[in-house]
Amino acid sequence: MARPREFNEDRVVTAAMETFWRHGYEGTSTRDLCDSTGLGPSSLYNTFGGKRQLYLRALQRYHDTATAEQVEILRGDGPAKERLRAMMIHAVDADLEETGARGCFAINAAIEAAALDPEVREAVRRSFDRVEDELCAVVEEGRRAGEIRSTGDARTVARRVQSTYYGLRVLGRVQEDRDILLATVDGALADL
Repeated sequence: MARPREFNEDRVVTAAMETFWRHGYEGTSTRDLCDSTGLGPSSLYNTFGGKRQLYLRALQRYHDTATAEQVEILRGDGPAKERLRAMMIHAVDADLEETGARGCFAINAAIEAAALDPEVREAVRRSFDRVEDELCAVVEEGRRAGEIRSTGDARTVARRVQSTYYGLRVLGRVQEDRDILLATVDGALADL
C-alpha cells in the first residue's frame, strides 16, 4: 500500500502557486488545486480556508521567492545599469524558456483579479512597491557614479524602468524573438 505524502505546507502553497500561475485565478478549479497539491477538497478548505485564501498565500509565496530574486539581482555587484539590465534579461530568458508563457504571476494577478479584490491588489502592490524601492536605490547609486544621467526625481526614473520591465514581462508572453526583447531592454537603458 502506498504511503501518503507527509503534509508540507510550503510544498502545498508552492504547488498551488504554480497552478494559479499556469491557469489564472478564475481558470483554476478546486479539483485543479487538489490534483496539484495532493490534498482533498475538505483538507484544502480546512487548512487554507478556500481557494481565495490559498491564492493570497500563493501571491505571498511569489513575493517571498520571485520578488526576492529580483531584489537580489538589483542588489548584486557591478554598475547600476548592468544590474538593471541583468534583472530585465533574467526575466526575458525566464519567459522565453517557459512552455506556456506564464509571464509574471504578480502582473497576471494585477490584470486578472486586483481590480476586483482589495486584498489581491494589496498583495500585488506590496511586490511592485518592493521592486520600485530597489530600482530607486539603484538609480540613485547610478547617479552618484555618473552612469545614469536622467533628470528628474529618482523615483520617477525608477518607475519608468519598472514600467519597461513589467511591459517586457507582458510582451514576453507573446513575443518569441529574444533580439526584439533585448533591443527593448537596451533602448530603455540607453535613455537613462
